[in-house]
Amino acid sequence: MADTDTRRRRGGGRAGAAARRGSAVIDQMPWNPPVNIDRPTEPLGPEGVDAIHDGAMRILEEIGIEFYNDEAIGILREAGCTIEGDNVRMGRDFVMEMIAKAPSQFSITPRNPDHTIQIGGKNLLFGNVSSPPNYWDMEIGKKVPGNREMCRNLLKLTQYFNCIHFAGGYPVEPVDLHASVRHLDVLYDKLTLTDKAMHAYSLGKERVEDVMEMVRIAGGLSHEEFEATPRMYTNINSTSPLKHDYPMIDGCLRLARRGQAIVVTPFTLAGAMAPVTMAGAVAQSLAEALCAIALFQYVRPGTPCAIGTFTSNVDMKTGAPAFGTPEYIRSTQMTGQMARYYDLPMRSSGVCAANVPDGQSVWETSNSLWAAVQSGTNMVYHAAGWLEGGLIASPEKFIMDCEVLQQIQRYMDPQLVATGPDEIALDAIRSVGNDGHFFGIQHTQDRYTTAFYQPFLSDWKNYEGWEVAGGIWTAERAHHMFKEIITSFEPPALDDGIRDELADFVTRRKAEGGAPTDF
Repeated sequence: MADTDTRRRRGGGRAGAAARRGSAVIDQMPWNPPVNIDRPTEPLGPEGVDAIHDGAMRILEEIGIEFYNDEAIGILREAGCTIEGDNVRMGRDFVMEMIAKAPSQFSITPRNPDHTIQIGGKNLLFGNVSSPPNYWDMEIGKKVPGNREMCRNLLKLTQYFNCIHFAGGYPVEPVDLHASVRHLDVLYDKLTLTDKAMHAYSLGKERVEDVMEMVRIAGGLSHEEFEATPRMYTNINSTSPLKHDYPMIDGCLRLARRGQAIVVTPFTLAGAMAPVTMAGAVAQSLAEALCAIALFQYVRPGTPCAIGTFTSNVDMKTGAPAFGTPEYIRSTQMTGQMARYYDLPMRSSGVCAANVPDGQSVWETSNSLWAAVQSGTNMVYHAAGWLEGGLIASPEKFIMDCEVLQQIQRYMDPQLVATGPDEIALDAIRSVGNDGHFFGIQHTQDRYTTAFYQPFLSDWKNYEGWEVAGGIWTAERAHHMFKEIITSFEPPALDDGIRDELADFVTRRKAEGGAPTDF
């Protein structure tokens, strides 16, 4: 009885949270993309920055990058680069001149302008898991190929959680959809189930052109309005070591010419596709990214570009990728330092090598996410839902990660480090003095509902209370929450005429054959 009375008076515990959220599944934080108020961690001294920059430039000048794209080769020849077959060598003066044309900040405006995102500066944005071919949840209990329903459910989580700011690639590959039309069905689902910033895979002319047209239709935009400001983006990976393939460069050139945003992210695993040393891996990664950004700036100066990092290490016993390691953290911090040197926005990732949503998955992803914070990252890919080095997407992991993302967002609240008279609280300290407590004083009563972060997934009961409540482990709580969210999900508003126009476009393009399935 005493415990019940205490909860009633406080109103800020689980009962209070339930009252505040009403019929919502959870009481989550509002849409409020965080601004990173911390100084970035910079492990490199000035001589280290100069050494890595010089290494990247010498790779471009002396070794060169293979561009398997005839159009790109022709453009770079015109720009004065040295061409030998597919190999392109470019001088550092040219690279730096082109990089200087890229904006240090830009925005992406989706169909809901309230979900416009600012990329660059101190802005910190989180995106959903992207591109795993497989899926795992607690009901199925094993790794299975992804399908459209699973993809749609993960898109619903992407829309539902306010701490997810952009929709990356397919949150799981729906392999039940033929590859020639998969992009049409998934983009229809994305544009109707979410209203956040959209992504296109740069995998051939048809996919990129289709996605641009669908994003334009969904926004109710003219072609001129679509091209006036970034409405979407792509992310490409170089084929490490030192190669760029045909379809990704082709897609980026198409997007650049229409003013859309491009993220270039080499996938350099130290010890496999890059040197075993982190400085060497970072230098190679920078060379692979900067040469592509230089190309896009030559084609259309001012094209919004971000430099990405996916530099980690392999397990030298098995060759398997490892993530969330000390090496991953340092390489991310180093790349962030170099991104500021080049005055480019940066993308990193929230990743792990764990196979299920267990303790390993949490600490490795948490390491990755805090590396993103420390590095000054602007876009965090795969921030929620990633398992098995990117081979599995999991809704339980998605929800567990969102708890961490919310805590990072709260950590960045300037109020936590405010030092005004109300925060120093001398009157409150004087009123309590050397005896008593702060629970009941007015200073606490005025602030108790918002003073501290309130988790939606963590269980703060003691062991006995947890046991009485069923002894439910974290992943199981996340699973129940996933089911409730999906059951109660309401898609964001979309004009019926626009929805019909999108559906008609998908039908027409399917009748035309969609996209080729090889290159």
